[in-house]
Amino acid sequence: MSETDAEIPLTHIHVAPDDAPANAPAVFVLHGRGADEEDLLPVARELPDDMHVVSLRAPDRLQGGYTWYELDLSGGGLHESQPHAEQFRRSLDLVAESVDAAVEAFDLDPGRLGLLGFSQGAITSMSLLLENPGRYRWVAALHGYLADSHADLDPDDIEGTPVFVGAGEGDRVIPVTRAEAAADRLREAGASVTFETYQAGHGIGPDELADLVAFVEEHY
Repeated sequence: MSETDAEIPLTHIHVAPDDAPANAPAVFVLHGRGADEEDLLPVARELPDDMHVVSLRAPDRLQGGYTWYELDLSGGGLHESQPHAEQFRRSLDLVAESVDAAVEAFDLDPGRLGLLGFSQGAITSMSLLLENPGRYRWVAALHGYLADSHADLDPDDIEGTPVFVGAGEGDRVIPVTRAEAAADRLREAGASVTFETYQAGHGIGPDELADLVAFVEEHY
């Protein structure tokens, strides 16, 4: 089911809408640590059916799945972890290059691109937004935090960009306080942030999915 395209650096799954018009909107999906490009497809399939879905696979193997980067635990363990700096930089570049290539390969509307990330994918998505906010119409970052490497970025053109940040009250991998801090910082930078918490652990439950779908339907 996955595709490898010489034009697109990362292995991916591309799901095109039926009778897709030229210049259609798209969502780029970034999975979490240890998962793969199929993991979030059930979530993506709940989004508006006139969108292209491009689900990207992280570059490095991890057990039965893949990872965007290893963890830097020097700050005090999992709850204070940060992305490995060099691997994070490589993945950010690979995703950005894959987005650009997919726009050309699949005839996507460059003004209607969204990012949907979970956990490591959410961390990556928020950093990509801060690096190049003009590239993305909206971002949904579920159960992630804002990497220290990007916390001080203050881009001019992020003003008003819709961002959905979801967190689990029972999340033992990424505490709700880290997700809330990310939402606060993005709001401070000028994004239009929706922050919601759920009675959930490190996963996407039905209430969070419903809120995500409503957010995307409003902003895509």
